[in-house]
Amino acid sequence: MTTSRGTSPRDRIVLAFAGDLESSIAVPWLAETEDAEIVAVTLDFGQSRDLEGIRDRALTLGAVRAHVLDVRAEFARDYLLPGLKAGALDDRGRRLAAALGHAAIARTLVEIAEIEQAVRVAHGGITSAARLTAAVQSLKPDVTVLAPVREWSGGRARLLEYAASRRLPLPGSSHDVSGGVPPPANTTAHAAGEAALVDITFTAGTPVAINNVGMPLLDLIGSLDFLAGKNGVGRADRFETPAVSVLAAAHDDLQQLAATADVNGFSDTIRRQYAALVENGGWFSMLRAALDAYVDTAQQLVNGIVRVKLFQGACEIVHSHIREGQENDGYSVVRPLRYRA
Repeated sequence: MTTSRGTSPRDRIVLAFAGDLESSIAVPWLAETEDAEIVAVTLDFGQSRDLEGIRDRALTLGAVRAHVLDVRAEFARDYLLPGLKAGALDDRGRRLAAALGHAAIARTLVEIAEIEQAVRVAHGGITSAARLTAAVQSLKPDVTVLAPVREWSGGRARLLEYAASRRLPLPGSSHDVSGGVPPPANTTAHAAGEAALVDITFTAGTPVAINNVGMPLLDLIGSLDFLAGKNGVGRADRFETPAVSVLAAAHDDLQQLAATADVNGFSDTIRRQYAALVENGGWFSMLRAALDAYVDTAQQLVNGIVRVKLFQGACEIVHSHIREGQENDGYSVVRPLRYRA
């Protein structure tokens, strides 16, 4: 959806707008300091937030246009799935879902900048600044990436003073103005009283069915989110979901069983390289494409079913069974593996 509110000959800046304190202040600050029109872009990754309200806030703050784009299917297919198959979604406890989300944001900023004929894009993050800059410039080197938070001093208190002086509408109250703070990890306090046993079917490393019911990847993630979430497993935030935690554990176990010894021996090298590449903003690099080519070939053997037990915040691999007709024909194994998000 797109909402427009006037046009101007002034230079345009396409801003990644999350609706939090930093991006809310970035709209009037960039318009004033850069003498530019601000075009806000908000991506729907499936987060439980009022995206219509975020869009309206961007316009109220002074954006001339506000785009809200549903990228859920694209994010699952083009970012989460390659990361899952590479084994990078759980690299010794490091979650890369956020880094993958930043890659999706970078591509969208570049696409909207081309539509808007803008040569500058911006975002309100500080920890992701270098990553986003690298990703954007690998796609379009002549685009300038602005990170206004780098120029703000005085911390949160100073930002609140700036907002108050201009009567800016901020998310939440004066005691809760972040708007972008993710909900806490699922807790066992409200977990279901009985364990859930879930069979996840993989074909060439891709999850394709839950409990023998085939479904598109996005629907599968949604179903697994519900089952894992109600059992206190995983974390729900802007990019990461309980399903990511479960799929990473199940995929890793099946690969260890299904793939050849040399492939499994090389997997740690691949996942470390993949994780480092994504963390450093190299998602759109030639190296990542080359790694994906290797991974896709290696994943041809990762076919089978993994049964997981979801209970009281833990995901336990109960049973893994590779598809008949490939190496270790019909062999199955029962081996407990504890995985906690």
